[in-house]
Amino acid sequence: MKITLPNIEPGQGPVLMLNMIRFRDKKVYFEQYIPAFNQVVQQLGIEGVTVKLVSEVVANIVADEHEQWDEIVVVEYPSAEAFATIAQSEIYHEIANPLREAGTAELKLFMTRQIDF
Repeated sequence: MKITLPNIEPGQGPVLMLNMIRFRDKKVYFEQYIPAFNQVVQQLGIEGVTVKLVSEVVANIVADEHEQWDEIVVVEYPSAEAFATIAQSEIYHEIANPLREAGTAELKLFMTRQIDF
């Protein structure tokens, strides 16, 4: 997975990644991918990666009929650069990505930034 970060300036602070997931194998995702992902983060020495929300999708309210998501997961990263470092690393592609692919049938991922108002 090649990650490009258009319009994201370095040093702009934390980002929240919204993961929309349809599972192929939920057990593989949570019992194998998540621990492997955490291992990658630790080996890369990146601090401040935090799961903020795991939530089951119970109904599509405003969505196309073909959109069927099982869960959403929101993960905070200390920066867009930290996310890119993880996602583009060889270690992620060797250890975690195969498990992500085995566990998910479909995934959409959005980089967001919290708005305080």
